[in-house]
Amino acid sequence: MERISYNEVPKGMFDVLMSVENYVNNAPIDLQLLELIRYRAAILNGCSYCVDMHSKELKHIGETDVRLHAVSIWNSTPYFSEKEQSILAFTDAITHTSYDPIPEELFQNLTKYFTKEEIAYLTLAIAQINSWTRLMKSFKFTPGNYKVSQNEK
Repeated sequence: MERISYNEVPKGMFDVLMSVENYVNNAPIDLQLLELIRYRAAILNGCSYCVDMHSKELKHIGETDVRLHAVSIWNSTPYFSEKEQSILAFTDAITHTSYDPIPEELFQNLTKYFTKEEIAYLTLAIAQINSWTRLMKSFKFTPGNYKVSQNEK
């Protein structure tokens, strides 16, 4: 049972979050990579609503079942490119951050594949999905009813 339903969320709260979401979605970053980040963070945070949402979004834009099932163990499979592995490792570090700084080698590895501007957008995307997952878990939104959007670039 939901603790706070969609209709009980304070007016404007989701509008604020969606403005950041739209900003990230309009960044010069591949949508499949953004959704992969969102899906991974949702898995790490144990947010069933967000896992449902982002698995459906990934399927909609052509992600394979094999890769979807392997995201939880990405670092022990051959299914992800070095570029994807670099951002998945960064996603893991930011999502499971402690008070320690993000390891320098993770950031340096990103610079092999992304510009500093792209890394900034990717970091915001990771921070944003972590905000969403914490809200959805706190409110206990029910998974399973999400319908795929038309956010394709």
